[in-house]
Amino acid sequence: MDLILIWFVLLAVLWTGYLVLEGFDFGVGMLLPVLGGGGFKARTPHLNQRVETRRRTLLTTIGPHWDGNEVWLITAVGATFAAFPHWYATMLSGMYLPLLLLLVVLILRNMGLEYRHKRTDTTWVRRWDLTIIAGSVLAPFVVGVVLTNLVHGLPMTEHLAGTTKYTEFDGSVLSLLTPVALLGGLTLTVLCLTHGAHFIALKTAGPLRSEASALGQRVGPVAAILTVTLLVALGISRGMAASWVVSGVAVVALLAAIAANARGAEGWAFTGTSATIGLTVVSYFLMLFPNAINGRGASPDLTLQAAASSPLTLTIMTWAGVVFTPIMLGYTVWSYWTFRRRLSVDHMPAVSESHP
Repeated sequence: MDLILIWFVLLAVLWTGYLVLEGFDFGVGMLLPVLGGGGFKARTPHLNQRVETRRRTLLTTIGPHWDGNEVWLITAVGATFAAFPHWYATMLSGMYLPLLLLLVVLILRNMGLEYRHKRTDTTWVRRWDLTIIAGSVLAPFVVGVVLTNLVHGLPMTEHLAGTTKYTEFDGSVLSLLTPVALLGGLTLTVLCLTHGAHFIALKTAGPLRSEASALGQRVGPVAAILTVTLLVALGISRGMAASWVVSGVAVVALLAAIAANARGAEGWAFTGTSATIGLTVVSYFLMLFPNAINGRGASPDLTLQAAASSPLTLTIMTWAGVVFTPIMLGYTVWSYWTFRRRLSVDHMPAVSESHP
């Protein structure tokens, strides 16, 4: 198989892994004020025992996983830089501000996850909670906008340097905010919210489990409507037989997840939303191929062939991928298997300096 195609497929795998795994992390963060209670503001100088215990239970469900999940994003960006340097350069220069925003919100979100427990006064904890919640909303929205722009198309121009032709982004930040791109951001955000609700129902016991399941049942149909609308909008302009089939299976998987959640089968519900997110990524990459970035309208495309590194670089990277990809997959499987049991508020120690 051609090395360019191998690395294109591997990038699809990396983005699938990132959005499936980090997707429920984002969902849990979004649901912190909903299922955790207590709102956003500090009403007393001391933590409310019930609210803090519920929030700590929610965050503990992702505690062993969230930083490992972000390795998939780092690997995807690094692989793009090494395998398709012109893709990397065009994407990061053309979407510099959105990607800078993504970096900032991920840093602040991660700081919240690390620092919220360092003190027990309400103001300190709630401010870090706000960074977790805001980061969990903004990050999937920005990722959705960025990936949808790659598929739907960017304004591009072709230049000539000597005898070498190259394609560059030729637009502004406003040209990234098309209705379809914004729909992509909104759809991924709501999908992550549904995914997170199913994950919480799968990983918790007691009231949190039932409340998460009920919330998943309310937001699931919204996610389904948005997903259908997005995939149809992209399919009309960029679709092919394979992408239409994969998009259809993605929608069916989401409907099956909603039905499974209604029956109390949290494992199947979580599997369904995982499949929907993963198959949506596959559909995106099918609509991209054989390009790295689609051109908008009459703009030229940036092809994989033009964006790729030299054959020697791709060969060296392939051997590195053969060694390290199984290690990353093995660690991920081991981590989730080790921390597979359900949690409840009864597992959380009492919070100091708190009152009911």
